[in-house]
Amino acid sequence: MQDEVLEAFDRSLEALAKLGAAIVDIDLPFRLGDFTNMTSITNAEGYLVNKATMDDPATKVDEVVRRRLLGGAKIPAHEYLATMRLREELKRQWSGAMEGIDAFLTPSTETAAFALTEIDYDAAPVRFARWVNILDLCALVVPNGFTRGGLPTSLQVVGRGYAEAMVLRVGQAYQAATQWHGRMPGV
Repeated sequence: MQDEVLEAFDRSLEALAKLGAAIVDIDLPFRLGDFTNMTSITNAEGYLVNKATMDDPATKVDEVVRRRLLGGAKIPAHEYLATMRLREELKRQWSGAMEGIDAFLTPSTETAAFALTEIDYDAAPVRFARWVNILDLCALVVPNGFTRGGLPTSLQVVGRGYAEAMVLRVGQAYQAATQWHGRMPGV
């Protein structure tokens, strides 16, 4: 985690605490990075939904996306089902850890934003995002600062599945108390 991303995150927690949020630590039943190896679900389902597009080499699709989704066609059923079973167990564990908690906060990424030309799509920074999708949760990302070099940082607000109203309320309250959403990075 970049120091400046962590500093922006800490400032966000302070701002929410000033608004009346009770900021508490919880023990997670898993590591957020553990979800990077659960791509059999997203790749297999992504291929199923986009099969015609992926199978047609004439269709213009980013080659990284095409490669990833075509790989979904080769995932054995037993691997997919085992991952689905694991997902259900992790969802139960998450629900237990979040008992009495309205929202879970993280930085949206480990680093500040970087140029599109610098993205390694095979190693994209998804530690703080992938698990939200896999566990059927909802999340919102709001701007929460800039590095000293002028790169934007952001705060992720995660809620239970179908708790979009709560997540949006937290994000709206944060933005009403700060001005990060109204600022633009230098170009």
